[in-house]
Amino acid sequence: MTDYSTTAAASAPVNSGPISVPFRTVLMSMVVLWATYFVLITARSYILDLDMQWEMAVRRVLVTIAGIALTLVLWALLRLVDRQALWVKITAAGLFAIPVAISIGHINQYAFQDLQAELEQRYVEERGFRFDDEGNLLFDLPEGVQVKAPNPDGSGMPQVSESLIVAPAEMREDSWKAVLEIALGRYFLLLAWASTYFALLAGVQARAAERREQQFRSAAKAAELRSLRYQVNPHFLFNTLNSLSALVLTGKADRAEKMIQTISRFYRHSLADEPTSDVYLVDEFDLQKLYLDIEAVRFPERLRCEFDLPEGLEEARIPGMILQPLIENSVKYAVSAVTRQIKITVAAREEFDRLVVTVSDDGPGVPEGAAHGFGIGLANVRDRLEARFGSDVTFASGPIPGGYKSEMRIPLSRPMKN
Repeated sequence: MTDYSTTAAASAPVNSGPISVPFRTVLMSMVVLWATYFVLITARSYILDLDMQWEMAVRRVLVTIAGIALTLVLWALLRLVDRQALWVKITAAGLFAIPVAISIGHINQYAFQDLQAELEQRYVEERGFRFDDEGNLLFDLPEGVQVKAPNPDGSGMPQVSESLIVAPAEMREDSWKAVLEIALGRYFLLLAWASTYFALLAGVQARAAERREQQFRSAAKAAELRSLRYQVNPHFLFNTLNSLSALVLTGKADRAEKMIQTISRFYRHSLADEPTSDVYLVDEFDLQKLYLDIEAVRFPERLRCEFDLPEGLEEARIPGMILQPLIENSVKYAVSAVTRQIKITVAAREEFDRLVVTVSDDGPGVPEGAAHGFGIGLANVRDRLEARFGSDVTFASGPIPGGYKSEMRIPLSRPMKN
């Protein structure tokens, strides 16, 4: 069976679309900001012990909801510059927040307008003041007391009055001043949210860049693994066809036919696996048995093989055809180099959560002058292991008393049990 976890990561599509903060996150940031505003303003109102707390709280809720809605408008505008430089984003936030803040100021003024009038009326009644027809706040002087005030028509003659103007009627420009004062505070509130949004956007873009980098790295690793894996097949096919040609030329048709059948089974088995995938160790052992069956047709008297796969390691994972170059070296530089019988041993064991696989033979070691071809196979195995597992592998190969041995130690991985 094949483990496609490696290829799945490598073949995952790289997201090249627009990167944005999820709407849910954006909305939550707005709700938190305006909820904080509501709590602070309400707390201030209670501390100052203002009148009509409940009525003001209801209107404050409405203003808060309107603030969230208008902040959504600001977000829609800021999305237009999501992919621009930081200075463009800051400039856009500063400009776009102005009309939004003024709109919130108007809404706030309109929402509290009736309460403001009612509070003023209470203030007037409690302190004995009154409003005249023009809306001026007046204080009536005691009977018989009069004051002289400048004449409204601008003439030099003073006007005698029995009341004092405590506060003149609100002019139109004064109303705008109140709106702008509110808008100024909301403007900086909106800039604070915009800063939060840009921080969230930067985080999303950074994570997306990391994912793209990981996908590109995985794709590059998969390409490297394919390249190394494909180096094995042509080399093996070249040697096998040479052997088959020799059998045909020497008239050993029955042995040639057996080799062809075994080659067919070998390639059907090996080509069923994706080049960059891991396979079960038992499948890798079976594949190498087929290979040695092919070579046994060439060396029926000289080649002996032994496979040692302990129970419990059958489903351990290993890169497909990783053992091929090692066994091929043993055949080429041990079996074919001597006339006596050679035993090739392929064994696996578990040591401290590591899978240890060895390929050894009792041949002459590395014949003189064979280092170049011999080293290519070893380098291929080492490169594939490093490409698959990084530095978390150990691979050693060299002569031992009475032969040659290659050993790899890789992380032990088994399928999860239900």
